[in-house]
Amino acid sequence: MSASGRLRPLLIVLCLAGLAPAAVAQVRFGVVDRATIESRLKRYRGNNATRELTVKQLFGEAGCKDVSEQQVKHYPPNVICVLPGETEKIILVGGHTDRVRVGDGVVDNWSSASLLSSLFFSENIQPPRRHTFVFIGFTGEEDGLIGSAFYAKHLSDAERSRIVAMVNLDTLGLGPTEVWASHADRQLLDALALVANTMKLPLAAFNVEGGASTDSESFAKYKIPRITIHTITRETWPILHSDNDTYSAVKMDNYYDTYRLLAAYLAFLDSGLDAAQSQPKASH
Repeated sequence: MSASGRLRPLLIVLCLAGLAPAAVAQVRFGVVDRATIESRLKRYRGNNATRELTVKQLFGEAGCKDVSEQQVKHYPPNVICVLPGETEKIILVGGHTDRVRVGDGVVDNWSSASLLSSLFFSENIQPPRRHTFVFIGFTGEEDGLIGSAFYAKHLSDAERSRIVAMVNLDTLGLGPTEVWASHADRQLLDALALVANTMKLPLAAFNVEGGASTDSESFAKYKIPRITIHTITRETWPILHSDNDTYSAVKMDNYYDTYRLLAAYLAFLDSGLDAAQSQPKASH
């Protein structure tokens, strides 16, 4: 197996009801094998600076030719991988790389940070994507969304206007895929439900309220459409920021299902984002 893992190309067809005539989106993406996903998850060890460097290394192993770092105050840098598309419209995919000192920080949030390179690999197929994908490992989320706020603030108005979606990943692998529906753009939420239905993968809504926040909120203030995908429930919430946040907390079957859903979802956003404005109905 190569360093970037084996890639299995897939095609799904989604029928978007309510349009005249009905629109059909053919969604092409790849799926990295489960062993590669699991091996990347196991590379969680180290402090925040080490984890940022590991994410950068994972991007390189996945074949990203445009990897950079954005210095953020006294924190480890944001690490950024760009997959060029045919247009300047951007789909931004983020997950924070930092952890708290308690536990190993595997679920929160190495589960997301280590997945970014696999999602890059899934979307990096021919022909080029319509949108440019920007994958970012954000620093300093646990200290108040430091890295994402810094990134969003330092974009120009023109650069912000090109971002059509901010897909945030936080705390994956605790169970089936969840979405923070009350803090999600409706179009992005409907699109996620459509893809989950088509692929027959579980999806539920759990709204993370009570003062909690995540990196997507750094973009909401600029009116950038955003969605946060996670796996938190009332039962699993106590695992966060505790000694129980270890590798053993991850349910690998659920984690791999979430990865597959995300790979298809990002491909659909690239090919069918505009058509998803209608109420969708899925079919194979």
